[in-house]
Amino acid sequence: MPSTSDTNPLNVLIRKLESIATLSPEEREAVLSLPVKTRTLAPRQDIVRDGDKPSQCCLLLSGWACRYKIIAEGRRQIFSFHIAGDIPDLQSLHIHTMDHSLCTLTQATVAFIPHGSMRDLTARFPGVAATLWRDTLIDSATFREWMIGMGRRSAFERVAHLFCELYLKLQAVGLAESYRCPLPVTQMDLSDALGLSNVHVNRTLQEMRGKSLITLRGQTLVLEAWDELTRVSEFDPTYLHLEQRAAG
Repeated sequence: MPSTSDTNPLNVLIRKLESIATLSPEEREAVLSLPVKTRTLAPRQDIVRDGDKPSQCCLLLSGWACRYKIIAEGRRQIFSFHIAGDIPDLQSLHIHTMDHSLCTLTQATVAFIPHGSMRDLTARFPGVAATLWRDTLIDSATFREWMIGMGRRSAFERVAHLFCELYLKLQAVGLAESYRCPLPVTQMDLSDALGLSNVHVNRTLQEMRGKSLITLRGQTLVLEAWDELTRVSEFDPTYLHLEQRAAG
């Protein structure tokens, strides 16, 4: 029979935190003891909205989500993609009014953790607080890479760089291997994340397929030529600060 620890949904958070730092047994047990309420949400459903004042953090247990903002005429900018183990609204612990929205991209199961419980955890376990702070710093580093892409990389380079980033993040939490990973997002999602038109994204994906760099099978991405993708996009994974890295 599996132990309670083995079946605890918060194991996804442990995997995420231990992909960027080391937790002690006491710290792991404290994280696993957090009180949560879980919900399963449909695709394209807001979890928290721009202007909300949340009293809890959202931990993604399964599925994909994104941060986004809507501007004039319904135009959307996606700021980040999120996978199981991420707490995309962690900043709501200290910034009390949301300045963007968070929604599911696929069906997703989320765990809501009261802010009071998170504050108590970080007060009792400074090592956990430091790991969460490290996570927010890595988040900021990722924003900087996306900014470089939007401002200075070609469409081909932007797409290649994003695919390399997503693969390593998924691999680090056990959701990808052998240069194969889920990609349950639409071309419109990619265009809204990369600042490109849907047509431009489509042409770029066709070019990548034509050069045998990637294969897209349903919602699975296969990186057929990792070295070439990293070379052409100048992808350096240092900014992700992962304890685990892709093997050759």
